[in-house]
Amino acid sequence: MRAYLDFLRVTYAARLLGGTLLGRLPNGMGMLAVVLHVRAEGGGYTLAGALAAAFGLSMAAGQPILGRAMDRFGQPRVLLPAAWLSAAGFALLALTGADPLPVTVGAVILAGFATPPLEAGLRALWTLVLPGPAQVRAAYALDAAAQEVLFTAGPLLVVAAAAVNTETALLLTGGLGVAGTLVITTSVPSRTWRSEPRTSDWAGPLRPAGIRVLLLALTCAGIALGVYSVAAVAYAERAGDDLASGLLLAAMSAGALAGGLFYGARSWPGSDHRRFLVLMAALAAGYLPLALAPGLPVMTVLAFASGIFLAPMLACSFTLVDRLVPKGTVTEAFAWVVAAFGVGGAIGSAAAGIGQDLAGVSGAFAAAGAGGLLAFLTCLLGIRPLRGDGASGRAARTTSPAPLP
Repeated sequence: MRAYLDFLRVTYAARLLGGTLLGRLPNGMGMLAVVLHVRAEGGGYTLAGALAAAFGLSMAAGQPILGRAMDRFGQPRVLLPAAWLSAAGFALLALTGADPLPVTVGAVILAGFATPPLEAGLRALWTLVLPGPAQVRAAYALDAAAQEVLFTAGPLLVVAAAAVNTETALLLTGGLGVAGTLVITTSVPSRTWRSEPRTSDWAGPLRPAGIRVLLLALTCAGIALGVYSVAAVAYAERAGDDLASGLLLAAMSAGALAGGLFYGARSWPGSDHRRFLVLMAALAAGYLPLALAPGLPVMTVLAFASGIFLAPMLACSFTLVDRLVPKGTVTEAFAWVVAAFGVGGAIGSAAAGIGQDLAGVSGAFAAAGAGGLLAFLTCLLGIRPLRGDGASGRAARTTSPAPLP
């Protein structure tokens, strides 16, 4: 706990972490808000899952494009316009509902594609704000743990707002993204940060084989997370309890928060790539029992257990990204991490919707276990590229530029 207190005493650290979490709440709210709104408008699970998938895929496509733009033009010029455009997409969806369908699809795509890459931007700022590599690694662990707060609070906010109406939930989602973005882009670190010079290479951070293996594994893990947005709603409807969906999503995120705080409070022996493999195996094991879909008390425990290794796995993946990617591609690299989860989440949302229609709630949750197993197998087969050589990464360069006074 002392390490976290020392970190939060660093100038700008609390503001950047808090503002980014506020602005990233829509990441934990968007899919559920879309699903609830489409269901309220009379759409079926297949349509709701497809639109949630469209939101996730659009966000996945937008993150690396906006991340590369931030590496080139700086943060405020990219983040602020993106936040307003994403909010406009949510507002348009609130106005149109599920019909006419082309307008609905366009609104969902705009809201997803323009999602500001605050997560990637924050990780690029840590080297400017923090005094050395050890503090940067601690920040990654706290970031991975703290972001689970948004996946705990986000679904609860959506469910609470949807109790008024689902239009309110959508407008709140967009508004929080704008508010958090303003907190970040008005700060000194965000306004002064500039990326390192990069080589002229269209592939950018994707050139190393290790980063491609990592992104594929994270995509598979994202499938399991994407299942929740649709499957939790289906479970709640079966149970006849409107609050059950938010409770299950919050329980999973609470498990991730607990696991992340424990992981970040101490240093761990062994190499990053092998620790990543172990954490992914544990994560996959936690997803398998969800297909049983038992009563709500037991299901809440299973949801909590399924999240315990999520934040530690993410924190370890951030360290691997730092070590594997070429210089000058940091924001785009972390944006690709977000994109990988977005693609996986979209696949999971669609699969859960189809699974619910074909085999009920158990069928909806079955994709979570499948995604976790695929993620583990990807890491196992790609363990050598994940090791890398450390020569091209940023880990040795985290003391430059000098931290802000």
